[in-house]
Amino acid sequence: MAPNDSEPSEPLPTPGHAEVRVVAATPDAARAVAEVLRRCFAGGEQRSYPTPGGGTRLHLTVDTTHTAEPARSWLAASSPSHGTVPHSEEP
Repeated sequence: MAPNDSEPSEPLPTPGHAEVRVVAATPDAARAVAEVLRRCFAGGEQRSYPTPGGGTRLHLTVDTTHTAEPARSWLAASSPSHGTVPHSEEP
């Protein structure tokens, strides 16, 4: 998602890391997604915040240089091929 006037720009994570934001209707749903990510990638502490309307927003940082073997296989298989164009909602 590209920053806009209402969204402050954030510094990029360090190389090899990704910032992940999960927005869910319940804390349990957000934690379930975070658990799957932690099984695939090493990561830091997660932070959660309430969202307007009663949902949960969870932030976590994952280290993409330290992946579990099943994730590595999946990541390699899902790499885009040359000439692939992004979805219309992707930059």
